[in-house]
Amino acid sequence: MRFVDTMRERDKSVILDVVRRCGPISRVDIHEMTSLRPATISELTGELLQGGAIRQAGLNNNPTGRKQVLLQFNTEASFIAAVDFDAEFVSAGILDLQPRIRGEVIREATRLDGGAKGLLEQLVRCARRAIKQADLPHGAVAGIGIGDPGLVNSRDGISLTSSTVGFWRDIPTKRHFERAFGIPSVIGNNTRTKTIAERLLGAGEASPDMIFVEYGKGIGAGIISGGTLLEGHGWTAGEFGHTHIVDNGPACNCGSFGCLEAIAGIGALETRIRRAVREGGYSECLTMAGGDADSITGWHVLQAAAHGDKMAVALVEELGNYLGLGLANMVNLFNPALIVLDERLALAGPALLEQITRVVRRQALVQATQDLGFRTGVLGSNAGLLGAGLLVLEELFRVPLFKPPRPVQS
Repeated sequence: MRFVDTMRERDKSVILDVVRRCGPISRVDIHEMTSLRPATISELTGELLQGGAIRQAGLNNNPTGRKQVLLQFNTEASFIAAVDFDAEFVSAGILDLQPRIRGEVIREATRLDGGAKGLLEQLVRCARRAIKQADLPHGAVAGIGIGDPGLVNSRDGISLTSSTVGFWRDIPTKRHFERAFGIPSVIGNNTRTKTIAERLLGAGEASPDMIFVEYGKGIGAGIISGGTLLEGHGWTAGEFGHTHIVDNGPACNCGSFGCLEAIAGIGALETRIRRAVREGGYSECLTMAGGDADSITGWHVLQAAAHGDKMAVALVEELGNYLGLGLANMVNLFNPALIVLDERLALAGPALLEQITRVVRRQALVQATQDLGFRTGVLGSNAGLLGAGLLVLEELFRVPLFKPPRPVQS
């Protein structure tokens, strides 16, 4: 939490946050919402206008009284650099303060051959490219948001561990970025950043009780309960992929056996389809992979299932059953109003979402599923960048606490 030593600074932050969240808004409405003195509001909004943080947006259409000047937040007063990565890809882009992505997103394969040092260098390099490509004036980037694929101590900005990037342990990612760029940086687990983005900007429609499921090399869940994103005492809340599903199951990268991720993650799907094709089974996936069984991916399986490929359909049905069973437990534990699934699962067609819905409704408590909604995400590959940007926005515009200076000792 940021502290200030004058009420003037705090009041200015309050006004800016109200304009950002509620604008266009008049000074009269700001007074009604904050109870600040009209003279104080007039003076501080004047300073915010002069500094470019807010701007005038015309007059309101008050039919009975004097028309009031409307104020709105200047979404281009400064910008945010966002980086999102996992075991497959690194993405970087520039966002305004809406947040909206400006220009082209940089996307490249994750370099895993250089260890932690090499990956950090790649992340910084991609961020620099995004900033340079945006051609922004010096000092225009106010903060950097990073979406990380593993467990993250978001308070201290440390990447603790990752089941999909084995060497990514105890990395002071926040400190590294702040040294490289000299501006504030915020890091979060990228399942949670995508959850925030889908909730506020996408399919979640600001639901106060929602679960988002990320699907890929790992399987994660972001949990919104009572409007709060759960992180947990040891930052492990939402490690959905490491919930136990079957006894004597395959080994998982986390060191356990029978985890959902090991059974139903995209890597497990790849292993099963490649083995089946090598043993003589026919699947359209082989054609998609150019005739090379070793090049078949789990994403090919999802696409082939949508085309009715018999082998792919069977594998995707098993995937839906496992995901449904796992989600039924999550529903009983957290009682969400909405479940949003990773948009990439839609590659399999509507049948997968329908199956997951059936399994959850069959297995979970009736009271927990009566009004439960199911849908897929809508933000696609940009969800992580948008979520990382939202983390930065939350920090940049968090209303500080007033902490009076200590009296001078005589």
